[in-house]
Amino acid sequence: MKSTVKIIFTILIVSSGIFLSSYINQPGVRTISFPYKQAGLTEKQAAAHLLSRFTYGATSRQVDEVVSIGLEKWLQQQLSGKLNDDALNQRLINYDAIHLSNTEVSNTYPKGGQLIKMAIKEGIINKDSIAVAGKKEYKDQIAAYMRKNGYKPQQELFRQFINQKILRASYTNNQTQEILTDFWFNHFNVSITKNQCAEFIPAYERDVIRPNVFGKFSDLLIATAKSPAMLYYLDNFSSSGTNTNLENNNKKRNSQLDGRMQAAMKDSTSQKAQFIKKLQQAKKTQGLNENYAREVMELHTLGVDGGYTQEDVTEAAKVLTGWTVYPMGDNGSTLQNIIEKAGEGTLEKRGFVHDGDFLFVPSRHNNQEKIVLGKKFPANGGYQEGVDLLNMLAHHASTAKFICTKLAIRFVNDHPSQSLIDKMAKTFTDQDGDIKQVLLTMVNAPEFWSKESLREKTKSPFELAISTVRSLGADVKQPYQLYNWITKMGQKLYYYQAPTGFPDKGQYWINTGSLLNRMNFGLAITSQQISGIKVNLAAINNNHEPESAEAALITYSKLIMPERNIDETIKRLTPMLNDPELVRKVDAAAGKQSQTMDVTNNEDIMIADEMQDQKEKISKTALAKSVTDNNTMLARVVGVIIGSPEFQRK
Repeated sequence: MKSTVKIIFTILIVSSGIFLSSYINQPGVRTISFPYKQAGLTEKQAAAHLLSRFTYGATSRQVDEVVSIGLEKWLQQQLSGKLNDDALNQRLINYDAIHLSNTEVSNTYPKGGQLIKMAIKEGIINKDSIAVAGKKEYKDQIAAYMRKNGYKPQQELFRQFINQKILRASYTNNQTQEILTDFWFNHFNVSITKNQCAEFIPAYERDVIRPNVFGKFSDLLIATAKSPAMLYYLDNFSSSGTNTNLENNNKKRNSQLDGRMQAAMKDSTSQKAQFIKKLQQAKKTQGLNENYAREVMELHTLGVDGGYTQEDVTEAAKVLTGWTVYPMGDNGSTLQNIIEKAGEGTLEKRGFVHDGDFLFVPSRHNNQEKIVLGKKFPANGGYQEGVDLLNMLAHHASTAKFICTKLAIRFVNDHPSQSLIDKMAKTFTDQDGDIKQVLLTMVNAPEFWSKESLREKTKSPFELAISTVRSLGADVKQPYQLYNWITKMGQKLYYYQAPTGFPDKGQYWINTGSLLNRMNFGLAITSQQISGIKVNLAAINNNHEPESAEAALITYSKLIMPERNIDETIKRLTPMLNDPELVRKVDAAAGKQSQTMDVTNNEDIMIADEMQDQKEKISKTALAKSVTDNNTMLARVVGVIIGSPEFQRK
């Protein structure tokens, strides 16, 4: 009997080993063991570094939590993006606009021009009164019309959207998902400054970016290409090309327009010039637009040195003709007519492709043969050739290099080694552009843990603000107040106009003006000067009261910047705490004009130099309020730490 039990037990052990071995070797499942010891790091130091890269900020408590879970397991949990977020969801419960579909947004938050047109059409206001739009009567009429129909101002939509970003970054347990959402949004940037695409940006981040941050790059690329926000932002929604039917229709249409213009030329009325201008503009509405084709190669996939030519851009633009937005709100009334004529139920049979808010219109597509990067796209390829083109770009060797370089810059340092980029690019290629696997390769590489990577990234204004909230355990009731400070520090979220997105290197953020604002932000938040944001500084230290400002500086530096050498920080900041002339010097400095610094690669030195002279440069916002009570002392100490060079690093 004992022999039988022993045999069965042995079989179970062997079977378990075989099962675990087969599981580990499954595609997409990897064993990871971070090589931080090779870099001379302790487990706590490694945990702090991991938190600095994959969250928006860490405290000593969070370092201990990661060590308890295990560094590798903690990252695996983060890369799943499935941790419970009930507390965050409770904070977001009143933000109803962030859940609306694009169609619902269009119907609820109409653009100003659209609103006026509807009010005029319904006889609510007289079009002649628009010229005196500043009068109270006109404003009251518009406001009453909006209330009656349930319309809301677009600014309310954007305010909710911005608030939710700040709350997610501050409180989500799925920190890496939010870090990557920010990264990929920036990579596939769209801007609220472009009126046509602005209203579609909330759904773009929610439905296109965030769900795809851990998946295949090709899926993310195609999803962005088909989104209304991107289609409007880079103008591909209106791009059309030579199509046998389209060409004949355009000739007929332009002939009619020419006739109307010739008739208008004979008209002697005062409206003639304006009418001719409209007719000329109508002739320009059809045609090829290369904006998206150029940026999808230069910024989204291959990179500026990716090996493409202007001819490739033109041919790619032809491939992507007919990709547009399904009609919603006041968008695409012409398309709505086309759909009604074709019949919604027969769209697919007629070559249309309707996928959510995306619509492929075959009559607008260039149906001739094209060649992009040497690949031939046969005539009459329709919608599928656009998908094939994007997949080709997503899997190109230049794309692997370009994307992995950007990821390494974001997560490692501003100048990542070629050896690291090569490792990541190989995984990108071998694993079909699997973003999660690329990140695991990066963290498994010695380069990620080297001294050239530790605290070698400079926080953007957004990262600084959120890391401050997290480090101080702040309670944010009015996120928009934090947004105003982030904007003041130089980063107006969602308003970056260029398709490049915000630069991801420290030299973009570091100048005299930004450092002044960063210091002022630290002092403002710790002294409870930002409405709707509360901090309990004593609670961070378990309500133990420091004996002096110097003791507070040491204690809170360790708590807020765990597992760092703070000797230089203490040495640099101590004189600020005991300078009796500080308020007078701050007053004098307030009138001085800031000058932009000549940025070098060593941003630590730059920030340190600024801080050495900060008594002459920081404004009087919060320090001038100093009194002798202990709460103010603690607020001043912690505020100075937040504004210090070391806290600017991650």
